[in-house]
Amino acid sequence: MAEYTYEQLKHKTIGDLREIARGLDHEAVQGFSQLNKEHLLPGLCKALGIDTHEHHHVVGGFNKNGAKKKMRELKAEKQSAFEAGDRARVKMLQRRIHRINHQIRAHVR
Repeated sequence: MAEYTYEQLKHKTIGDLREIARGLDHEAVQGFSQLNKEHLLPGLCKALGIDTHEHHHVVGGFNKNGAKKKMRELKAEKQSAFEAGDRARVKMLQRRIHRINHQIRAHVR
């Protein structure tokens, strides 16, 4: 039997997925001919032992854990500034959090 990844299965047609399910004897794909792609794909992944979510990898030597830690600190600081009524500081902290979040998304593929 061929080895598949989640991405490969996700890009197959419902006919292709049903053909793969036809060769499997697993309860997760029972009634495969009546299932739509949204329901058949997770069943196939379960039957084939494939992880059903995509993994993201950090590229470019970016320290994602450090950035997330800094965001948590900034969020706590923003909350205390909000409670103190310091709107200018809240706005500044929101922008810093946004900028770090943007950096994380730019370095994760």
